[in-house]
Amino acid sequence: MTSTNPVGSDPAPRPKRRSFSPEYKLRIVAEYDAAPKNEKGAVLRRERLYHSHVKEWRAARDAGALEKLFDKRTSPARPKKSAAEAENEKLRRQVERLEKELARNKAALEVMGKASALLEMISGGAD
Repeated sequence: MTSTNPVGSDPAPRPKRRSFSPEYKLRIVAEYDAAPKNEKGAVLRRERLYHSHVKEWRAARDAGALEKLFDKRTSPARPKKSAAEAENEKLRRQVERLEKELARNKAALEVMGKASALLEMISGGAD
């Protein structure tokens, strides 16, 4: 049997995570809480949610922390730095690294100079 997909290719695209707005979360919690006991599961199935979603959202609502209703995993990412800012940060790190290396090399040269002077003094005194 032959395959139409090249070896190593993924035939299905990766699924995207769902994100829920605070308004949606509050609406679903209210609907779930208002539903009769035998219809709560139907609300979850219709919305493709788990009971843990409702439990987490209800706890955030009850704590009065509306901002906690935002899912940090699916919220928009931080804005990217411009190319110039990224380059500046890279160069700043490079300068810091080179300054540390320079200080270490200066200290080593100072020690070597003192050792050389000491050796000259010892060998000069032996003449």
